[in-house]
Amino acid sequence: VEMKSTKAASRYAKSFLELAMEQNKVEQVAADLAYVRAVSKETKEFAILLQSPVINASKKLDIFSVLFGHFDSLTTSFIRLITNNRREYMLAEIAASFEAQWKAARGIVPVTIISATALDSATKESITKKIQAVVTGSLEINEIVDESLIGGFIVRMEDKQMDASVASQFNNLKQRLTR
Repeated sequence: VEMKSTKAASRYAKSFLELAMEQNKVEQVAADLAYVRAVSKETKEFAILLQSPVINASKKLDIFSVLFGHFDSLTTSFIRLITNNRREYMLAEIAASFEAQWKAARGIVPVTIISATALDSATKESITKKIQAVVTGSLEINEIVDESLIGGFIVRMEDKQMDASVASQFNNLKQRLTR
């Protein structure tokens, strides 16, 4: 089911992005959808509400109008449409896909650098230069510190991952030694 909903979420996001662009409302809609993502990440009850088949569409729409009363009318209409089509369980996924497609349309490439400790500026600059050399667009760097890596770093970009962490090098070595 996961794969199917991802494709559908992507299609909804694409159509909604095109509509928002036509109406010159992308900034407002993007902010609204970022809010939806934040609420669904931070509030377990909201995520449960989205998934619940027991709570009917009109009750959900009542709750949404309270939570999202400040949204642009375009976003409100979109949420109403997907809820009436029983697709509200995809709302957070659609919001994530919308953000990714909007960044892609503007030539922004999100890159996540995960390292054991915070990187110094020279190391970060060196990694960024290497990535920029093979990528067209402007990089949006997101750094995460994960102490379980021991040392080194992992770079994630779109569906690609480069693992230069000490932990993965240990694992590779261990696999070679235990063959």
